[in-house]
Amino acid sequence: MVLGTGSQVPTRARNQNGYLLRWDDQGLLFDPGEGTQRQLQFAGVSASAITRLCLTHFHGDHCLGVPGIVQRLSLDGVSHPVYAHYPASGRAFFERLRHASAFHEVATVVEEPIEAEGTIARGSFGALEVKRLDHPVESFGYRLVEPAGRRMLPEALDRFGISGPQVGRLQREGSLTVGARTVTVQQVSVRREGQRFAFVMDTRLCDGVFALAEKADLLVIESTFLSSEAALAAEYGHLTAAQAGRVAAESGVRKLVLTHFSQRYDELTRFEDEAARAFGGEIVVAEDLGRIAVPKR
Repeated sequence: MVLGTGSQVPTRARNQNGYLLRWDDQGLLFDPGEGTQRQLQFAGVSASAITRLCLTHFHGDHCLGVPGIVQRLSLDGVSHPVYAHYPASGRAFFERLRHASAFHEVATVVEEPIEAEGTIARGSFGALEVKRLDHPVESFGYRLVEPAGRRMLPEALDRFGISGPQVGRLQREGSLTVGARTVTVQQVSVRREGQRFAFVMDTRLCDGVFALAEKADLLVIESTFLSSEAALAAEYGHLTAAQAGRVAAESGVRKLVLTHFSQRYDELTRFEDEAARAFGGEIVVAEDLGRIAVPKR
């Protein structure tokens, strides 16, 4: 769910940043800028859907929505803990945002500041990883990697006479005795690679960008400027749409989502055109309140 596609200055059509990823039982809210709480209302999404709050860095368009989100968690009585990930160098900023005004705090927000690159959380959903980006303030990008699994082959199951509840038992236990024969899960399935999601915000091109994007099924990436402003992008630590397309092409991305557009642009079709010159896959120019599906494996 795209909650905002603007950058430093919102426009009539674009709120500041905000992205909610629904992944199994997780709801990861990335970079909530000013107005994110209201955007959730427009999207019909409750605060209880949020399980993790993930900040890339502490520029206002990526974090000024934190006070409203944190207070809404308590107002709605969200019972599960919400884990907050953010660059450790910004602890003081997060403290101010979390307690920006008086409120009755009943929700549990568990702060987990990011000290270094690597895996910052694991669960049934897979692994949540971070890499450093190149921006004037400390910034991290995120990647969610699902564990590899098995895809059952119906024709193989039929051949061994396995059906119904037996399939689930075989998946859980790894083998199953059918008559006088023991059938292993490898005999009736093939390896299925886990899905990958990558989130890359304010940065120049750097190794971290390519590492995060590697084989991503869905890459959400900033494309603040067009190539005509490439020098400005480099000066302020941002990407162009053409660079985003290059990253997707060289990293084997399946679906590319462009976002975080400078307020100087009213017409966004040129962003897709520039990215498409480098990347031949599916490109989405994000729109506020748009829903974008992660491609199936």
